[in-house]
Amino acid sequence: MQTQLALFAEYPQTEPDLKSGRSGTFVDNLTLPVHRWFRYSAGFAAQWVEQVLSDWSIEPGHVVLDPFAGSGTVSVVCDTMGISSVGVEAHPLVSRICKAKLLWTTPPDRVACFATAVLRHAQNRKPDLSLYPSLIQRSFDADALASLDNLKSSWVSLRDSSPESELVWLALISILRPTSRAGTAQWQYILPNKTKKKVIQPAFAFQQQIEIIKADIRWMQARARESHAEIIAGDARKLAESMPRKVDAVITSPPYANNYDYADALRFEMTFWGDVNGWGDIHEAARRRLIVSSSQHSSRERLRSEDLLESEVIQSIRDELQQVVQTLATVRESHGGKKHYHTMIAAYCRDIGFVLHQLRRVCKRGSRMCWVIGDSAPYGVYCPVERWIGALAMDAGFNRYSFDKLRDRNIKWKNRKHRVPLKEGLLWIEG
Repeated sequence: MQTQLALFAEYPQTEPDLKSGRSGTFVDNLTLPVHRWFRYSAGFAAQWVEQVLSDWSIEPGHVVLDPFAGSGTVSVVCDTMGISSVGVEAHPLVSRICKAKLLWTTPPDRVACFATAVLRHAQNRKPDLSLYPSLIQRSFDADALASLDNLKSSWVSLRDSSPESELVWLALISILRPTSRAGTAQWQYILPNKTKKKVIQPAFAFQQQIEIIKADIRWMQARARESHAEIIAGDARKLAESMPRKVDAVITSPPYANNYDYADALRFEMTFWGDVNGWGDIHEAARRRLIVSSSQHSSRERLRSEDLLESEVIQSIRDELQQVVQTLATVRESHGGKKHYHTMIAAYCRDIGFVLHQLRRVCKRGSRMCWVIGDSAPYGVYCPVERWIGALAMDAGFNRYSFDKLRDRNIKWKNRKHRVPLKEGLLWIEG
């Protein structure tokens, strides 16, 4: 496997020890071929994935699974190593992005030809900005939005079922934020009222992104002949129904139970493309498909903690979880927002339990898993998430687990809503 580890040698590692370095961050991927085609914050370092697979002696002939595939880091790494992989992703837009990134076998000249056709077609039409919702109108200068509308409409007119068509779509969706004047908060939330200084002209950004895609395709094709990845646009809580075969290893990072609305992260892109018209549409379009990890989700679904705590999959942690849920139900009454953290954390544990039972069905005996995970403290009430997940894994039939802390979180108290120190780390599960 030593030759495989050299795949990313020309791209410097930020930390010498990838296991304890940046495994829980996406930052390093921004300079790596294919991984950099779309900036998706909820991810981990590609180089770390490669290191773990090497340490586990995973090689061609094995199958690797990521039940929360995101933008496809695990699958892209596996392709560079000639290893078969399966990714499951419930967010419809994110799964489409993931599938597009795995079209690296497409001849780069075809991508260039399709992109050129889109540019030429865009020159011969007049933009129509009247139908764009307020979020989009407020996030772009008029000239930039007009240029983007021309590119989008041209792509819609020319699109077909070809890989190059989908790669050009990916290029278009990836330039929306660089060409927008709106700022972006942590975890990709868009801020129309906060403008940024550096904005790229859309036509230039589009051509630049096409050149990056072409160069990265050549990079990949010089190292691998074909993709061995399958992306399932589905629910990790039901993944066994669609898994083509048993897997040897799992590397993943599930949503954290920290009230981050993963469905809302790409509302900007979904609004531009007409998938949603506003925040209220996000639940039906994406959130309801995901595991519960935000109070918006649990409140919208009108979940009841009594029903959630009856689930058989949380049996081993039920007593402790029930105490936390009851505390949160009490504490929320003293807060103005009265957020549904009590049902959120109960539903989160139930959903993770469902996922682990599905993983037990599809993982070979003796397989290994690594979860990048963080704990939680809604309203300052601590939730030992990594320990709970480990216990749920044992309930599901796995043999053992251990946890390695990578870094502290929530230790800079300025502007924080509570002062409970948190951590992020690696949950190792075997059996």
